[in-house]
Amino acid sequence: MDLNYFKDQIFDLLNESDELDISDIRAEDRKDLFTVTTGDGSVFRVICEAVE
Repeated sequence: MDLNYFKDQIFDLLNESDELDISDIRAEDRKDLFTVTTGDGSVFRVICEAVE
């Protein structure tokens, strides 16, 4: 599976999730990371990298 395809799928999963109460997703495509903010103000980084 291609890394870009995987990142697209992860973004879709996060974006469509009702359980996580996500208020914002910022994608930094060149750095292969997402910064996710939840409704209570918590901030998380999701880093995507392929392991060969």
